[in-house]
Amino acid sequence: MRYLFMGCCFADWVILLCWLKSAVQRSKRAGETIGPKTGQSENGPHRRFEYKYSFKGPHLSQPDGSIPFWIHSGNAIPSADQVRITPSLRSQRGSVWTKNKINFENWEAEVTFRVSGRGRMGADGLAVWFTTEQGLDGPVYGAADQWNGVGVFFDSFDNDGKKNNPAILVVGNNGKLVYDHQNDGSTQALGTCLRDFRNKPYPIRAKITYYRKTLTVMINNGFTPDKEDYEFCTKVENMIIPSEGFFGISAATGGLADDHDVLSFLLFRLSEPGQQPPPVESEIPKEEKDKYQEEFQNFQQELDKKKEEFQKEHPDVQGEPIEDLYESASDREIRQVFEGQNRIHLEIKQVNRNLAMILDEQRRYVTIVSDELAKKGTNAVSGQQDPATQQLSSIVATQQEVVRILNEMRNSFHESLKQLGSVQHQGNAVGMGTYETIQHFNDIKEHLHTVKRDVEHLVQRNNPSDKAVKCPELPPLPSCLSTVHFVIFVVIQTVLFFCYVMYKSQQEAAAKKFF
Repeated sequence: MRYLFMGCCFADWVILLCWLKSAVQRSKRAGETIGPKTGQSENGPHRRFEYKYSFKGPHLSQPDGSIPFWIHSGNAIPSADQVRITPSLRSQRGSVWTKNKINFENWEAEVTFRVSGRGRMGADGLAVWFTTEQGLDGPVYGAADQWNGVGVFFDSFDNDGKKNNPAILVVGNNGKLVYDHQNDGSTQALGTCLRDFRNKPYPIRAKITYYRKTLTVMINNGFTPDKEDYEFCTKVENMIIPSEGFFGISAATGGLADDHDVLSFLLFRLSEPGQQPPPVESEIPKEEKDKYQEEFQNFQQELDKKKEEFQKEHPDVQGEPIEDLYESASDREIRQVFEGQNRIHLEIKQVNRNLAMILDEQRRYVTIVSDELAKKGTNAVSGQQDPATQQLSSIVATQQEVVRILNEMRNSFHESLKQLGSVQHQGNAVGMGTYETIQHFNDIKEHLHTVKRDVEHLVQRNNPSDKAVKCPELPPLPSCLSTVHFVIFVVIQTVLFFCYVMYKSQQEAAAKKFF
């Protein structure tokens, strides 16, 4: 318990320190210019990722439920890997908005989301905004009406009854227009396309680009895992939008309900070819830098105090590395492999005990038949044997052959147990993947093949084509695992283990190429 306390005590402070340190130094990493993607021309715009206006899992939300550089309102629920803008309940509204204004002219936003529900129809839909003010709450897909900017609407409910939904609309507003809900915004849409974005096997991806006064919407339909499989939706040329504003995502439900989940929102600044964007350091005020640096130093001092207090309260754990208290991914995989080996080991021991019981029964039957044969032989005329004596002789020979095969099977299983024991001992000492381990499993595989051949031979001996001679019926044995089924199970497990070893070796070889 004290180890667990130590890890929990340091965890929150380490997270805060890392966040503050990244806030001071992340500007250098974010200042790198991202070249044009595949498929763009050489004269395409330069793209630079803007982390202050983006979010993405797997560590999307903070322990207090907030999103770095974003605010959420209404029924929005942030989690570690996504933001649920609205749950699948009736009359829900939610939204997320950037805290800071965007002050660059050209940009590109990539939004990954899911819209899923049980019904054939959904409601109401999801919207991506760029407006001069944060529309935290309102009647237009959970955001305010009469906005100044542009909204890209993913409308899933057919209000006008024209069967033209789900649809994607681009609607601009100068702050004076009221959204036309009754006609699904068709009278105000600057561009539209019909796309069904509900209940798709993969997340929907929308790429919204505003460059040289042209707004373009590209859609990935969610039928393929390829992230770059975009298709054209709509384009609005000669579109003037505010140079400064906030990005936001909102959603709403009505009489029908869907889950509106946003997995990521990535924003890129676009600059003209040949023009280097200004460094990020110049955009961060000096007061903000000094503030982050001061907070970082304060947290560092508090962390040092916590360490000293913990060492005073727990002097017996001083100097012990915290990393040893946690299990790495490779350690967990090795542990699972050895747990599987232990189960195989126990099953083989159980089969060995069952074979010993069968062998004892066979020996007892051989003894009884031999005694009967001896009695018949003393009473028979010398030089002549009756048919009953011949049948008894064949039965004795068959039973002796069964005993011999069972002895061989028992020895084979005993050897398999030894090999498994040695493999487990060596694996605990030096780990997996060595040549000796692979050689031992090859030996086990050969022994199991021998056992399989012996079992098949035994089945053939017990089921001859000549049905004249029949062995005495055995007493009912205790229920146990069938030998043939168990052998097949062990062979399959062995093949799967070798495939796993080969896969791990290929992964390690591929990883070494990058060093």
